Amino acid sequence: MNALPVSVMVTRACNLFLGKPAKAAVRLVTGSRTAVYRATLHDDTTVIVKLYSRTARRNALTEATAMRVVAAAVPVPRVLGYGTTSSAGATALITSDLGPDTLGSAVGSGSVPRLQALRHLGTLLGRLHEAPVSSTAPRRPVIETVASLSRRCPPDVLDRLAPSLAIITDTPDETSTVWCHGDPHFDNVVLAGPQRVRHLVDFTDAAPRRREADLAHALVMTDAHVQWDRHAVLGAYPHVVNETHLAAWSAFLTVSCWTHAAPGNDRTIWSNRLAELSRRTPHLFRPRPGHAQAPHARRRAR
Repeated sequence: MNALPVSVMVTRACNLFLGKPAKAAVRLVTGSRTAVYRATLHDDTTVIVKLYSRTARRNALTEATAMRVVAAAVPVPRVLGYGTTSSAGATALITSDLGPDTLGSAVGSGSVPRLQALRHLGTLLGRLHEAPVSSTAPRRPVIETVASLSRRCPPDVLDRLAPSLAIITDTPDETSTVWCHGDPHFDNVVLAGPQRVRHLVDFTDAAPRRREADLAHALVMTDAHVQWDRHAVLGAYPHVVNETHLAAWSAFLTVSCWTHAAPGNDRTIWSNRLAELSRRTPHLFRPRPGHAQAPHARRRAR
């Protein structure tokens, strides 16, 4: 992320925003422009330190803003400090440490049934989407999201997605917008305290947009496409949903996940999911050359 050793970067952030140095840090997650650490301070308390590179457009400042806005609507970690850490523009965010237990680990261990976890996710998104959206909130236009995918996605695959792109881009960005998390899935829900309260974490991509984008992300990332899985999420979600937009966003996000998947098993998983989705919802995709579209699918696409 820059030329300084990681320990120096974490300690610098803790000194700047907490007035305390870190005596140890364990790296939890590394992304292309972010790194997340659990840091132990000299009084033995622990905090979560998220470092953003200078090239990250959505950074510690935008994430802290989103977390503070939505905190009245849904449980989130407490923001302890944030700001710029270098003259080049790198930033850091420090939050309270809720512990290592996630909804994903609970589903994996069997302590929380999958359907119950899906209902928890739907309920949390319902509460999040009630947070007030101000006119000054930082937004990411849909067309920018589509353009970002187009830079990575093969042209023939993007062309097949044209019917879905037409749906998600035909509505003004200001219409029906809510605060969206941007990456809702089981591992971004932390269970904390004796009551194992469910907290949403990782608001890197949080921004106002259509609620269907957030719901589609939850369905896609949890592979919740069969009827009972979808009902668990959407049945717990208290707001009206536009099914056409939800389906189009699901198609868009599945193609995005396929595009960014690493070669090998991960790419195979997303290839299979993409093939199954195009089979179930052919009206959201253009047929491949030489593959005739079924008559009923053509009627639905009109």
